[in-house]
Amino acid sequence: MTASRALKLRAEVSAEVPRTAMVMAAGLGKRMRPLTASRPKPLVVVAGKPLLDHVLDRLRAAGVEKIVVNVHYLADSLEAHLRNNSDFDVTISDERALLLETGGGLVRAAPMINCDPFLAVNSDNFWVDGPADTLKLLASHWDAHRMDALLLLVPHTRAANHSGLGDFHMDKDGRLRRRGKARIAPFVFTGIQMMAKKLLDGAPEGPFSTNILWDRAIAEGRLFGVVHQGLWFDVGTPAAIRATEDALAQG
Repeated sequence: MTASRALKLRAEVSAEVPRTAMVMAAGLGKRMRPLTASRPKPLVVVAGKPLLDHVLDRLRAAGVEKIVVNVHYLADSLEAHLRNNSDFDVTISDERALLLETGGGLVRAAPMINCDPFLAVNSDNFWVDGPADTLKLLASHWDAHRMDALLLLVPHTRAANHSGLGDFHMDKDGRLRRRGKARIAPFVFTGIQMMAKKLLDGAPEGPFSTNILWDRAIAEGRLFGVVHQGLWFDVGTPAAIRATEDALAQG
């Protein structure tokens, strides 16, 4: 990208980011063992600080003021970390009794989320902004008349450390469809999205995946994507930590 294009992009990204974000932090982190034997995955250190703190830095820079954080595995450690290391208005969505998965976690937390649409961000993400703030770029593409959810995607070819086959195809208008029977899909979900609360209407009870909500939105033509302009790393295993840190060190 040329310098002039980068400056133009920054000027265009002026939409207001939702002031509240749901931070998904309740997972078991099984692939990150043995590092998660004594700490939850969001507190695993990458590039000098816990994964969760990298996410909070990005949310703070974008203007987010309140976070709703769901907790399950080693929940006490996460709550203590947030008390001691966060200047956000923090609300805990407690899943100690039952891990509700991504969709169920969103439904449980919905009454605590005080804006619509809102951000939902996985706490084990690691991304680097491109020429514009990533969350502001996402917000600049939001269109409530057309969308129930807007996913930040990264091209499969730029999904560092990722070994999957890709998640979505995207048409010229940004609408998404599943990989289906294709050998590979060109875009990978980064774990970052904006969503309208109405996406949760009629959701199942108990534990379930957000995929159920996305599939319904796809059927109605209301699931959209936008392409991340910076770097994104799948940091799901101990080996991926070293690969991520090496890539960052190399610039």
